[in-house]
Order: sequence, then structure tokens, then C-alpha cells
Amino acid sequence: MAEQQQFYLLLSNLLSPDNAVRKQAEEAYENIPGHSKVTFLLQALRNTAAAEEVRQMAAVLMRRMLSASFEEVFPSLTPDVQNAVKDELLLGIQVEGSSNIRKKTCDIAAELSRNLIDDDGNNQWPEILKFLFESVSSQNVALREAALHIFWNFPGIFGNQQQHYLDVIKRMLLQCMQDQENSTIRMLAARAAAAFVLANENNAPLQKHFADMLPGILQAVNDSCYQNDDSVLKSLVELADTAPKYLRPHLEPTLTLSLKLCADSGLQNMQRQLALEVIVTLSETASAMLRKHSNIVSQAIPQMLAMMVDLENDENWSNSDELEDDDFDSNAVAGESALDRIACGLGGKVVLPLIKEHIMQMLQNPDWKYRHAGLMALSAIGEGCHQQMEGILNEIVNFVLLFLQDPHPRVRYAACNAIGQMATDFAPTFQRKFHDKVISALLQTMEDQANPRVQAHAAAALINFTEDCPKSLLLPYLDNLVNHLHVIMVAKLQELIQKGTKLVLEQVVTSIASVADTAEEKFVPYYDLFMPSLKHIVENGVQKELRLLRGKTIECISLIGLAVGKDKFMQDASDVMQLLLKTQTDSSELEDDDPQISYMISAWARMCKILGKEFQQYLPVVMGPLMKTASIKPEVALLDTQDMENMSEDDGWEFVNLGDQQSFGIKTAGLEEKATACQMLVCYAKELKEGFAEYTEQVVKLMVPLLKFYFHDGVRVAAAESMPLLLECARVQGPEYVTQMWHFMCDSLIKGIGTEPDSDVLSEIMHSFAKCIELMGEGCLNKEHLEELGNIMKGKLEEHFKNQELRQAKRQDEDYDEQVEENLQDEDDSDVYILTKISDILHSMFSCYKEKVLPWFEQILPLIVNLICPHRPWADKQWGLCIFDDVIEHCSPTSFKYAEYFLRPMLQYICDNSPEVRQAAAYGVGVMAQFGGENYRPFCTEAIPLLVGVIQMEGSKTKENINATENCISAVGKVMKCRPECVNVNEILPHWLSWLPLHEDKEEAVHTFSYLCDLIESNNPIVLGPNNSSLPRVFAIIADGLTSEAIKNEDACSKRLANVIRQVQGSGGLWTECMTSLNEAQQAAIQNLLNTA
Repeated sequence: MAEQQQFYLLLSNLLSPDNAVRKQAEEAYENIPGHSKVTFLLQALRNTAAAEEVRQMAAVLMRRMLSASFEEVFPSLTPDVQNAVKDELLLGIQVEGSSNIRKKTCDIAAELSRNLIDDDGNNQWPEILKFLFESVSSQNVALREAALHIFWNFPGIFGNQQQHYLDVIKRMLLQCMQDQENSTIRMLAARAAAAFVLANENNAPLQKHFADMLPGILQAVNDSCYQNDDSVLKSLVELADTAPKYLRPHLEPTLTLSLKLCADSGLQNMQRQLALEVIVTLSETASAMLRKHSNIVSQAIPQMLAMMVDLENDENWSNSDELEDDDFDSNAVAGESALDRIACGLGGKVVLPLIKEHIMQMLQNPDWKYRHAGLMALSAIGEGCHQQMEGILNEIVNFVLLFLQDPHPRVRYAACNAIGQMATDFAPTFQRKFHDKVISALLQTMEDQANPRVQAHAAAALINFTEDCPKSLLLPYLDNLVNHLHVIMVAKLQELIQKGTKLVLEQVVTSIASVADTAEEKFVPYYDLFMPSLKHIVENGVQKELRLLRGKTIECISLIGLAVGKDKFMQDASDVMQLLLKTQTDSSELEDDDPQISYMISAWARMCKILGKEFQQYLPVVMGPLMKTASIKPEVALLDTQDMENMSEDDGWEFVNLGDQQSFGIKTAGLEEKATACQMLVCYAKELKEGFAEYTEQVVKLMVPLLKFYFHDGVRVAAAESMPLLLECARVQGPEYVTQMWHFMCDSLIKGIGTEPDSDVLSEIMHSFAKCIELMGEGCLNKEHLEELGNIMKGKLEEHFKNQELRQAKRQDEDYDEQVEENLQDEDDSDVYILTKISDILHSMFSCYKEKVLPWFEQILPLIVNLICPHRPWADKQWGLCIFDDVIEHCSPTSFKYAEYFLRPMLQYICDNSPEVRQAAAYGVGVMAQFGGENYRPFCTEAIPLLVGVIQMEGSKTKENINATENCISAVGKVMKCRPECVNVNEILPHWLSWLPLHEDKEEAVHTFSYLCDLIESNNPIVLGPNNSSLPRVFAIIADGLTSEAIKNEDACSKRLANVIRQVQGSGGLWTECMTSLNEAQQAAIQNLLNTA
């Protein structure tokens, strides 16, 4: 008894506001053995004499223990104790007087039941099922509530008996939803029904069977909203998100109800926004289904616009020096976000015609709030309506620019916002078409001294404009731009000193950085105008409120340094490095959320690019804080619905719903900084190479586990990118060290290819893995690795074919339309991109292991053969052929044993409709001639007329055909060079010369010029002509190749070509004849070759 009393005291202390008392209690609680905890907690829960908050605490702890530590605690209890726990819980629910405690006891029962379903789906607590059936039809309302609450909390409670009880479950839920006397029962039944549908989201027959429950759910949504309860509405949002097809039979009433609630200004903002969320979510999860209901969409859009007008009048808005975070609960922010999402979801074809007139009317409204909302709406729809707005961009931009002169500052602000957003959404078209109007209008707006918020936003729009502006467009404005920015910077520096205001200065500094970044070396003349002031800010702006300004100024200095280059920047480099070092060494005092940290990290990396190898001396100072930031571990939590109620997204938490009443929470603070830091480590490895060698061990130990850092894609991308770079850096440490490092990363890379969920990250991991194989060479993969890699490759290819089938099925769906087709095309592109990476990995395997890898390759051979079947899409054929090209190139003559699979298709595909397929087939003929061996001779002969036919085809030199044609020309050259017995060289050679030079495919150009050198050096009469009369033509070919950069000085054949030219140079008249037939650029290219090669 005394122990139990002590335990009550412990529970009270866990609720103490005093941190020390609470911490001590937490430690004491952790030290109690699991089986004792169960007994104490259950006694506390059932003791009606104990204080309610103590009993509640016991209930929460009991539920958490079952959720987090079930396996450690429950099975170790004796069967008698286990049964006692079950009985006590059910008894407690039946006799408990406090509804709060009863609810919490139901949560414990649901949690226990969840853990008592065995692997075969048997619920090992049959009594709870009996209890549910009895309670749900009981006269006692509290028991009916309890049964529904348990079922809502764990809809899978029937386990493998679910199908057997399906009709009973449905009847019970319908009965409860029709309980006219008890609204709580109706609401709970609706939530339980929704939870059950969600738990069976992939079971189409069940969803169909339960379709007639939806009207009851909708009725409960309506009723609960007017009783100030949004829990059923949240369930409807979840259905729209996870099981949108379930809503289809009653989509019209679902949308109509959502619209009605959204439009009702008598409801709370949160409820109206949730109602809108149903429609917006459906635009994302079932866009084709929603597009059919354009009448509803046409009513929803004005609702969003009406929300955006819901703004406060704020006297101090114009002069506020702190950019307050958007109020995410506000209707204006919710309306804008909804508009952005619905435009992206439904597409511009649907949305733009429905919204255009509304926006035009709003922009002519005398009330500033409407004009503001109209402009913000234009910003919001740009991404989703991109294609449709592009056609009318001219009238939109001209109209928006007028509002930079609007009498109300917040409308001018919104106009800046629209211009900045369009500059990003429509780059670089926007910059090309409107540079003259936009730059002058923004500079004028930046002079609005009375309204700093407007000035700052005009500067922000200018940043967006210059970031994506082609350099050639910006240069004519450079002088005017820079002088304007300088005048404003000087004025704002004075204001900072006199009044302490900094908002505009922060933006202007970034504008300067952005202009320098685009202007590059053309910024040199202005360097001395800015650098002293910028250094002054970093030296003196040390107060806490100036942290962001200082960070942005550090960014600006480093970007200017990168733009003007090492020679100009060196005069200040050591000063700047000292300033950065000082900030860095003081960084132990920086708080973790100090904005300077991420600016510093990026600035160091730019300094590394500027200084090159000289940067190495600073690594000891830089690496500590960089590694610290790259090692940030985010706060995460597994939460159930009860815990979620105490947490909010405003505290920087984001949640992912895992289903089954559970959510995963992550605190996002520091994630972006972590990603930047990892990217910078990649930058150092790339720039410093062996200079980074001593850090490779600590970096690889950090990066390898980050391949599984699923909270941020950018971190995993950086981790993948770093792997081959670190191997290169470590080479100076000797082969044994590099091999050890490779063993440390190899396993994780292979597993990453198998498990990575995001296709962009996956392609990066695959690309890096292929590079690592090439670096490490033959023998770098052991038997287990090869086996695992083979299985993964097989799985990826099977998935590729399956996805194609799924896309075909979607084309047969009743909701299929052209927008769906666009999305399917995007999915297809993403799939093909992964196929290219499979090809990369196979290429690296073939090039390192040669024919030794063929037995391993045979396990995926049938799938590769499938890629080149006639009915497959062109991209499949292209990449299938590329893989067989590699087999011929690297594994011959053994490759011929697979000839039955690929030779016929390869020859047929030389004449394919798709240029990409023709290119891959032609390349294959070239490598057959070079590497294939005797067996391929007859096929080289057969290929020549096919190749010539493609080269001479009409339109063969157009942009889309040129690469394929050049590969055909190169292949003909390779056959003549390596297999002259397969072709009548004297007949084909004059034609071949007339097709030269190659311009587009640089690799093949080198092959053709190399063969041309062979022919000239052997004094081939066809090439030289009688009395060297064809030499001017040969000169023209060489000069043409040089001017189009098809040959570079480092290419082996450039020296040979230079020797040919020198021989002619000594021959007087012939030299003059050859040179005068060339234009100026060609003559200069020939001279340059002679001087350099």
C-alpha cells in the first residue's frame, strides 16, 4: 500500500510545473520494472478516490507503455496477470463515472488490442469483440460511446474475422449514425466509419459495400460543425486525401456541403478552412474526378478570393522593420495557399478561365483589400496556370506594372510580389520580354522612402528578376542598376546608424549580390564602390538584431568575390577571411538558430572556389562548425491521435500520418542548415581533391548513414554525391585506405538503390554508385554484393514494366483526360530517367569487369531483351540497345553468344522512326566493327547500306535527327577503318568525306578525325585527290571541325592534324590555295591549332 501511495506522489510530481521535480520523477518512473508499472498504473487508473489528473496521467503512461514497449512488458506477465489486465480494463469502461477517464481507458484497450493481433490476424482478446457487440447495442449511451471510440481508435480490431463480420459492422455503424437522440453517438459513428474506410483504403469491394454510409458521414460533418466540433470534418479531409475514390458515388453532395460550410462566415475560420481543404485536397488526389465538377470549382474559387480579402488594417504596416511570419491561421493565407494548390492540381486550362474575370474585377475595386487580393491571386496561380498565362503574359505584366503606382502601399507591395513571382515562374521568357519595363519600374519603387516595406519588397522582386536573367540582357542596365543600388545602400546605412532600421538594407545587400552573380566579371568596375561598405557592416554589425543583415552581407561579399574572380578579389581576400574567421571562432557563442551560420557555411564554400588550393590552410577552422551543423539530429516523435492534440505545427513540427491513428512528427528547425552543410562538404571534396584527404574519414563516417536520412531529400543527395568524390580525395592515402573506405560505403549504397523512395534521390545514388565502380575497378564487389545488386536491378526493371502497365490501365479509367495524360507522361519521364541510371551502372560493370561479369548479367538478360521488343516505347528500345552496345564494346568476342537476342533488332532499328533508337543502333554497329571480332563481319556488311540510307534520308541533318545521323556517319567510318574487308572502301569513301565534319557528337567527331588522319598520313589517293587537288576540301573539313569545337586541343588527333597542316605550310602555293578558300574564323582556328598543338 505504501508503495502505491509513493507511486501516486510520483504521478503528481510528473505533472509538476517545477522542472527539477518533474525530471527527478521521470527518472524514478523509468527505473520501475515494467511488470510493476503495469500493476501500479492499473491500480491508479481504477482508484476513484485518487485525483482525476493523477488518474489521467496513469492512463496516458499506460497507453504509451503498450504503444512503445509492448513486447518488453506484456508477454513477460503471467497469464493470470495478463487476463486480469484485460478484465480490469473492460470492467473499468463499464463502471467508470468520469467520461474523460472512460475515454482514456478505451484508448488503452484499443492499444492493447492492436498489439494482441497475431501474425495470422487472430485477435487474442476475443472478450473485447464480445464487449464491442454487446456495448454498441446497449441502452447505456456511455457504453455505446465506448464501443465506437475503441473501434474508431483501432478499426482493424476484428483481424481475420473482419470479412465474416462485415455486414454486422456496417449495420451497427449505420444504426448509430441514425441515433436521433444522441448527437455524440452520431459523430463518433461517422468518425469510426471514416476510420474503417481509411484502414481499408486499398480494398475496393469493401469501399463499394460501405458507399451508402457516406450520406450519414456528411450529415454528421454538417451537424458537428454547428456544434463547434470539427473532428468529423477532419475525418472527411482524411478521406479526400487517402481514399478519394470512396467519395465518388456521392461527390456532388460532398463538394456542395464543403462549399456551404466554407461560405458560412458564422463558422470559425478554422472550420471554414477545413471545409475548403476537402475541395483543395481532392484537386490534388483526384484531380480528374474533380475536373468533371467544374460548376463546384467555379463556386469554390470566389470563396478562396473572398478569404484573401479578409485582411486587417494595420497603421504601422509600412514602417515595420521586422518581417513577421505569415499568420497561418488567417483566412488570407489559407485562401492564397488553396488557390496555388488548386491551380497546380486542376491545371490552368480549368482554373484560368474561371478566375480571370474575378481577378480583373478585384483589381478595379476602390477598396485596397480587393486590389491586394487580386494581385496576390495572380502570384498564386502562376505555377499551376503556367502554360495558359504565358500566352497573355504581355497584358498581365502591363496591367500589374500600373499597380506599382497604386495609392495604397500594400497594393504596391502586392504588385512587387506578383512581379517577383512571375519573374521566377516564367523565367527566362519574362526577363527577355519585359526587362526594360520591369527594371526601371522596380528601381523607381525602391525609392519609396516613406514605405520601407514596399522598398524592401521591390528589392526582393529585383532579386527574383536578376537571379534568372540572362547575363547579356542585364549588362545594358548594369550601370544604372548598380548606381541606384549604391545610392539606396548608402542612405539605408545612414538610417541603420541613426534609427537602427535594417529591413531594406537586408534586401538591398542581397540585390547587389544577385546582380554581381549574374554580371560576373562585368561587375569588376563596381567592386570598389561596394566592398568597403560591405566589410564595414560585417565588422560593426555585431548586435543580435543585426544577425540576418550580417549573414546576408557575408553572402554578398562572397558572391561578389566569386563574380569578379581571384585577381580582383585578392586585395580584400585576407581581410574577408579574417572577418569570417573571427565570426567562426566566435561561433561557439552563436545560438543554434542563428541565421549567420548557414550564410557562413555557404560563404566558406565560395571562398574555397575562389582561392582553390590556397583555401586548404583554413580547413582546420572551418571544418569543426561545418561538421557540427552537418551532424544536426532532428527531434522526432511517434505520436498517436491523443498526443497530436497537444502539439501544433506552429512550433516548427511537421507531421506525417502513418494511418492506424498514428503520426510521425519531426521538428524541422535546422534541417535546411544541415542540408546546406552537407552540400558544402561535397563542394570542398570536389574543389580541394587530395587537399581534403585528412578529413575524408570523418566525412565518410558522417555521410554513409545519411543515405538513410529520410527527413530531407537534399541531405541524401549530398551524401550520395560525396561518395565517389571522397574516394578520389583519399587516393593519396594509398590503395589500402581507399579500399577500406569503399568497403565502408559500398553496402549502404547498394541498399540505398534498393530502398530509396524518391526517384530524384535514387537517380543520384545510382549515378554515384556507377562512378564508384569505375573508380575502384574490377573486383570491388564481393559475391554477396553482386547477388544483392543483381536482385535490385531485376526488381527495378520489373517495376519499370509494371509501372508502364499501370499507366496503360489509368488510360482506360473513367476519369482519364488530357491533364491525366500529362501527369502520366511526367511519371514516364521519371521512370525512363531511372532506366538511364540502370544503364549507367551496367556500363560501369561492363567497363570494369569485362566478360567476367556476363554470368551475373544473365539473370537480368531476359528483362533487357524485353526492352528492345518491337512493341515497347522508343525510350525502352534506346536504353536496351545502349546496354547491348556496352556488352559488344566491353565483352567481345564472348558477346556473340547473346547475338541471337539483339543482332536482328539492332540492324532493324538503324532505320527506326525514333532518332534516339537509330543513334543507339548505329553506335552498336560501330562498336561491332571496332571490338566485336570475326563473328560480326557479315553483320557489318549488312549494316552499311542501311546506315547510308539513313545519312542520305531527307531531313537527316535537322536538329532532332543530327545526332543519329552523325552516329551513322561515324559507324560507316569505323567499319571502313577496322573491317575494310566488309565494305567497298573506294566506293564509300568519297561519300563519307562529303558528310564530314561532325559538329554535334563530340566523341564520334574524334573517331572520324582520327580515321581522317590515318587516311591522310597514308597518302590515300581518294582523300588527297590527283596532285593534292582535294586538300583545300580537307582543310575546310579540319577548320570547320575546329570552329565548331568538335576537336579540342587536348584530343590526341589535334597534334596529328597540326602536323598535316605544317607539311602543307611548307609547300608555298598549295598552302595559299588552302588558306584562301577559308573564311576568317576558319583561318584563325587553323592558326590557333598550329600555335597550341
